[in-house]
Amino acid sequence: MVKTDKNQKTKENGEKTTPMMAQYLAIKAEHQDYLLFYRMGDFFELFFADAVQAAAALDLTLTRRGQHDGQDIAMCGVPVHAHEAYLSRLVKKGFKIAIADQIETPEQARRRGGHKALVERAVVRIVTPGTLTEDSLLEARAANYLAVMVERGGQIALAWADVSTGDLQVETCDLLRLNGLLARLEPQEIVLADQLIENHRQSAWYEEWQEYLSPLPFSRFDLDNGRRRLLSLFGVATLDGFGDFLPVEIAALGALADYLYLTQCGQTPLLRMPVRGAGGSLMEIDAATRRSLELTRTQQGDRAGSLLAAIDQTITAAGARLLAQRLAAPLTDPASINQRLDFVAAWVEDGAGRDALRVHLRECPDLERALSRLVLDRGGPRDVAAVRDALIVAAALQLQLAQNAVIADHPVLWAPIARCGRQLGDHAILIDRLGRALADELPLLTRDGGFIRDGYHPQLDHWRLLQRDGRQVIANLQARYAEQTGVPTLKIRHNNILGYYIEVTAQQAPRLQTDDMKAQFIHRQTISNATRFITTELADLEREIVAAADKILALELELFADLRGEIQGRIGMIEKTAAALAELDVGAGLAELAVRYDYVRPAVDDSHDFVITGGRHPVVEIALHKQSSRFVANDCDLGPSARLWLLTGPNMAGKSTFLRQNALIAILAQTGSFVPARQAKIGVVDRLFSRVGAADDLARGRSTFMVEMVEAAAILNQATDRSLVILDEIGRGTATYDGLSIAWACLEHLHDVNRCRGIFATHYHELTALVNSLAQLCCYCLKIKEWQDQVIFLHEVGKGVAERSFGLHVARLAGLPASVLSRAGQVLGDLERDHSLRNPLSKPKKKAEALPLFDLPKSSPALIRLQQLEADMLTPRAALDLVYELTAMVRRDG
Repeated sequence: MVKTDKNQKTKENGEKTTPMMAQYLAIKAEHQDYLLFYRMGDFFELFFADAVQAAAALDLTLTRRGQHDGQDIAMCGVPVHAHEAYLSRLVKKGFKIAIADQIETPEQARRRGGHKALVERAVVRIVTPGTLTEDSLLEARAANYLAVMVERGGQIALAWADVSTGDLQVETCDLLRLNGLLARLEPQEIVLADQLIENHRQSAWYEEWQEYLSPLPFSRFDLDNGRRRLLSLFGVATLDGFGDFLPVEIAALGALADYLYLTQCGQTPLLRMPVRGAGGSLMEIDAATRRSLELTRTQQGDRAGSLLAAIDQTITAAGARLLAQRLAAPLTDPASINQRLDFVAAWVEDGAGRDALRVHLRECPDLERALSRLVLDRGGPRDVAAVRDALIVAAALQLQLAQNAVIADHPVLWAPIARCGRQLGDHAILIDRLGRALADELPLLTRDGGFIRDGYHPQLDHWRLLQRDGRQVIANLQARYAEQTGVPTLKIRHNNILGYYIEVTAQQAPRLQTDDMKAQFIHRQTISNATRFITTELADLEREIVAAADKILALELELFADLRGEIQGRIGMIEKTAAALAELDVGAGLAELAVRYDYVRPAVDDSHDFVITGGRHPVVEIALHKQSSRFVANDCDLGPSARLWLLTGPNMAGKSTFLRQNALIAILAQTGSFVPARQAKIGVVDRLFSRVGAADDLARGRSTFMVEMVEAAAILNQATDRSLVILDEIGRGTATYDGLSIAWACLEHLHDVNRCRGIFATHYHELTALVNSLAQLCCYCLKIKEWQDQVIFLHEVGKGVAERSFGLHVARLAGLPASVLSRAGQVLGDLERDHSLRNPLSKPKKKAEALPLFDLPKSSPALIRLQQLEADMLTPRAALDLVYELTAMVRRDG
């Protein structure tokens, strides 16, 4: 809270600054890096440069309000009741916002400082991309991570949290792995020391994530300060219970806690005890591979078209977030993978149970995010109702699982689901109380009132009765007084001066002034023909009626705080329930996927096998399924005797699809999902690399070939004998000899040094000679069929080598001019006859063959007629007749 001096003056010219503007400037001075939303009644106003920026970003009308230092004050504003929509737009455009709200009512201000007292305001929250909790500001089916990066003694620690769900983890990594870790998390904000930015401006991770960075002074990353913040955040006296964290990890976690303290203005968010990231127990996938395989988003940044979108059959938002988290971080421990596969297999087997589960889950709101908002005191009545409804779903599911006879028949298979059932917990008491407390129709905000059910609290019912039926209460009191005094004409009236009063005629007044009556009926006023009285009961009733609305809201807020407190008191149990609901959703969703699209359970172990029978691309297959088309399945065996494939074949034959589908099958298997194949056996893959497709990075001054070489270098330097490498067209971005030599050397290195499993696709057919010197290298190709001068792509993979690449055929399909195709065919023929690869452009063109007017099949009557012709024997008239004859033939053929 910022105190202001109502007599404050500007320094430059001595003109007076209004108290309100002085208060605004004092608050703004402490929040220079943020747009300041300054509450004034029913609007949040912005002033000066903030107003100019916000008006442009939100397409608002820019107005003026008075002057400061002789200049007009720019101003714009947004309604308080709709401000979240504007916050969302500003956050998406990269702004951070400080919200200065009124922390007292005008009545409180007047009691404190008189009639002209200024309402005190203070920043109650700083809104940044990584600290959002409102549903309207978040993507429901995606996590929203805030990451903090700390570097100490050559070690890098990354701590991350989703404030909207309570997830908190930390992991150490080196600079080489940092970009891959960030790509896995996709944080919306990365907090780090300002000097760290200077040290890493040339790093690949910085160039890719710089728009997400929030630099802070180095002092905020102090280890001792961080330790104190953690102790305060979790309310503990020691960090020993956290586990054996490194100092750099404590510093990162502490800096994250400090940043939350700064942005939440003292409110403590719901965060679970920190967990060390799995690190080596997860499949390493670098940023380039994630982009290439489009795991959670396409290369254009869309969710639609990604692997996640294709396989996501979850019902709840929490289930969708958990699935995305697992898909981004596949496991490498066979036991853990098979436990997840057991979970899916159980639901595959129990179709009826799966259907019933998914019906229940459709009624389940987002429990995790509702809890987070309630803990931060940003939740409303609908969040309390969300807790109630989610717990009702949990109770129904617990009953369903307890009655499921399949569990008894297959105890091992159902063990993980039985564990989830126990985690759903018993919340009957809380469900009952929330059910009795909450009304059927709930407002969005607590300040709107009306969310407590009638009959829940007697005093609230009393106030509501007064508010709704005040006249009837007065009439009932009037009848009682008339009977008590024996004055049937007694009336209770009201005016703005006296308020409520009792009036009788002058003749009847003595009855109310007897010794036994005057203690109750107090004389208030005598007029010409009537006398007026009041009673203590009537005065109290008047105060109650006048104050009923305020008291109703105040009591409802008190009851809401009590409900919120009971939920917080059970937070640990409710969090376990939320986690179990999400896990059940993911398992049943993957089972639904398996049944719907005929996926099989993969055999995952510690071997070096990689055998896929009838494998299919999960994204392409589903797209074809929607078009009622069939996907051509293919086998892939990268076992120890043939662990490296050299794949040749024409473009458009399905080569890239085949490459990617095997990588995606490995990811799905180690995520814990069934896979699109007839059979699959996979020895765990520790690192997955995929270099498929051409891309440049002009912003960093990198050509297509430079990007290709950087990614190839990462693969050759990091792949192990447990890795899976998918490479397409290495060396294509440079001169022919350079490209061929690079591809040749890379293939030898993968075979002899990395000794990994992999598929190496190429158009350099010369590389097939390496099969004679590399023992575990095998040649495979994409099959085609030639028919009537046409090439038919079969999309089948088989042993052997493609005879040629059929590039001219693809060029024809793309619509290149016939003259260009003809010339290309001539050059190709010359090159195939001349293996020295001399410049074909030095050869003279054969004018008679260079520019055919028509592309005719060999069996064409017109072509046969021309071949039989003796051109030198034709007269001019015969030549003209021949033109007409050939024209007719060609038209008939066409």
